[in-house]
Amino acid sequence: MPPPYPFGETVTFLRPGPPAQDDYGNDVPGADVEVVVAGCAVWPRSSSEDVQARLQVTEGLNVLAPYGTDVRPHDRARVRGVLYDVDGDPGEWRSSLTGTRAGVQVSLTRTTG
Repeated sequence: MPPPYPFGETVTFLRPGPPAQDDYGNDVPGADVEVVVAGCAVWPRSSSEDVQARLQVTEGLNVLAPYGTDVRPHDRARVRGVLYDVDGDPGEWRSSLTGTRAGVQVSLTRTTG
């Protein structure tokens, strides 16, 4: 069954808005535009720890959003109140046998430390 899932989670995708200018006339990213997507499947992807030079933890999630959700590689996502970066190009799952559109899979990564 493709998303939206009746017991799925709400994920908010954030993308910089149209450029604005600072006090010196330089272009700066505009305020974030938020897109709220309900009914997403969310599951853990990976977690790693680097303790060589600092205490750094990298964790990842996968999100399966409804087919046609516009997500780009430089977007960010808020899941369960935590902000993640989109990791690479999202992939659209579509069956070549049945034409079923299963959704858009998005890999998310967050690094702390």
